[in-house]
Amino acid sequence: MTIDESAPEIEAVRVVEAVPVVDTVLYDLGNVLVGWDPYGPFEGLSHDEVDAFFAETDFLARNHEQDAGRPWADLRALVEESWPQHAHLVDRYVDGFAASLTGPVPGSAEIVDELLAAGTRLYGLTNWSAELFHHAVPAAPSIGLLEGIVVSGEVGLAKPDPEIFRLTIDRFALVPARTVFVDGRDAAPRARQAEAAGLRSCRTQARTPAPWQTVRQAPAVAPRRLGACVCSSPGPRP
Repeated sequence: MTIDESAPEIEAVRVVEAVPVVDTVLYDLGNVLVGWDPYGPFEGLSHDEVDAFFAETDFLARNHEQDAGRPWADLRALVEESWPQHAHLVDRYVDGFAASLTGPVPGSAEIVDELLAAGTRLYGLTNWSAELFHHAVPAAPSIGLLEGIVVSGEVGLAKPDPEIFRLTIDRFALVPARTVFVDGRDAAPRARQAEAAGLRSCRTQARTPAPWQTVRQAPAVAPRRLGACVCSSPGPRP
């Protein structure tokens, strides 16, 4: 073999070695590890009736404020004042919140087990009301296997606020270029902020029959190369 013939192989090795090793996964929870269906608490009502409640109160957008720490009593008071006909539906959502959680996202628990067996560090970062977070682990026990979770409602910040990514990195002493943030399929703004914080990002296909197909391409064989296989390039290093 001549020197010229060997050069491309040497260069390829250099490229692979330049990819930072990924040894940590930071999970979102909703529709990543646990399914969430906001219609679940309203059994007995038609979708049209629930949609009217959502639309007239802008409930799903206001729910983001709950995720960021606003008490449910405050939202209930707001709805009582502005849309009194819907106030009881706020109570129904809170009281029946467990019914909005549809169980583990298919395939997710197996991936968590595989990554843990490989020695991968696993953490969580979720937009979730602090008052309702106690429902998470019973609905998807793999959530309880994570080393730590930043819950937006507990810290008064919610994704995609860049500060919640910085807080999470600091709290768990994450090395951003070695950490994959796994979020849901419709999470482009959150992914951009994760990448801006230096994290790699990976979006699942949570509404497909095999939502974890792309994530499990590598872990069973070489879990520490997960980021190189399924994730974005790392953002700017801090």
